[in-house]
Amino acid sequence: MTVEPTIAAHDIQVDLGGQAVLREVDLTAAPGEIVAVIGENGAGKSTLLRCLAGLETPATGRILVLGDPPTDTATFWREVALTGDEPAWYPGLSVQEHLELVTTTHRDGRMDVGAALAAFDLGGRADLHPLTLSTGQRQRVSLATALVRPSRLLLLDEPERGLDTAFRDRLADILREYAVRGGAVVMATHDLGLAEACGARLVRLEAVR
Repeated sequence: MTVEPTIAAHDIQVDLGGQAVLREVDLTAAPGEIVAVIGENGAGKSTLLRCLAGLETPATGRILVLGDPPTDTATFWREVALTGDEPAWYPGLSVQEHLELVTTTHRDGRMDVGAALAAFDLGGRADLHPLTLSTGQRQRVSLATALVRPSRLLLLDEPERGLDTAFRDRLADILREYAVRGGAVVMATHDLGLAEACGARLVRLEAVR
């Protein structure tokens, strides 16, 4: 029985402001697989993730996510979770309330809020607003909001940003568990240690000269 890939991207080309960013990029990810996109700054890692998320349209090439072209629609985002730039936090809502909002919106969460607070070491900060937290703590909240809800694909742009070494090890465990349960992960990262700890397959992008 052939398993349909979660992502199948072929010959992706992106030009921004007349400058080539991506050229002839191929990427696949299967259910249960973690793929780490690596490369120097300017190689187009974030741009590729935006293409996979349907937020950037390549000039050429074909992308299928869960069998269809990616689109910025509610149907698409029910299956796909994305973390990148820090989100706009809701005024007046605590860390716990942000997570409760996500689980209420998506109904059946991957884990309950208490389990998410424990997994991301946020129990002692559950009643605080995210903007009162450190950069690394806010990154953990961002990751928790993505992991607490159901999804089949997780797109992460530099998930290691602001995290200390100890929590990066825990993040690797969390991502491996997500994959074991059938989800696919594609992350753009500078942290080869995190990629190795996840058992990720590496896809290297070279800057277009």
